[in-house]
Amino acid sequence: MTNLKHRFGIDIDGTVTCPATLIPHINKQYNINMTLQDVTEYDFLSGFPYAVNRTEFQNWFKENEPHMYEVSELAQDAKSVLTEWQKQYELYYISARGENVFDVTKNWFESFKVPYDHIECIGSHNKIEIAKRHGVEAFFEDKHDNAVDIAEQLNIPVVLFDTPYNRMPVPNNVIRVNNWLEANEWIRKNF
Repeated sequence: MTNLKHRFGIDIDGTVTCPATLIPHINKQYNINMTLQDVTEYDFLSGFPYAVNRTEFQNWFKENEPHMYEVSELAQDAKSVLTEWQKQYELYYISARGENVFDVTKNWFESFKVPYDHIECIGSHNKIEIAKRHGVEAFFEDKHDNAVDIAEQLNIPVVLFDTPYNRMPVPNNVIRVNNWLEANEWIRKNF
């Protein structure tokens, strides 16, 4: 008899990693004091105190992305909750990170000892097809429109980790949580 486990789709940045983890790198590069509270849209430039050339920022980000991901800070309680979950659920990480940082990403999971069954760096925010192909039954996300689209198109619950950049209204099957302990509480009640 096969033991069928529920399969979860999990975003990485701002979900498994601390949402503020990239900000110190940006502050250092641009000599500013941005905080997570300043970032009110899913776009770091929304938190800048002055206008920045988007192309220059994107080029800088792309160049420094491997290092920033390599030293990303783990979100509080993520490891303990995910370690507990791995005993009974399949953990499929589906990230907008590009394939170019797959090795850095996998090494980060291994060095932090964060459990995984599958990691996919798809290079885009369109996670619906990948989530559908893998048959995930719940998704964990920090990007508002991703959460809403996945919830509505796949008709599955999406746990949205609350941040200043995702506070727009959400449909009923998007569950807003403040941290991994609240996410765990919701999963325990519903799975």
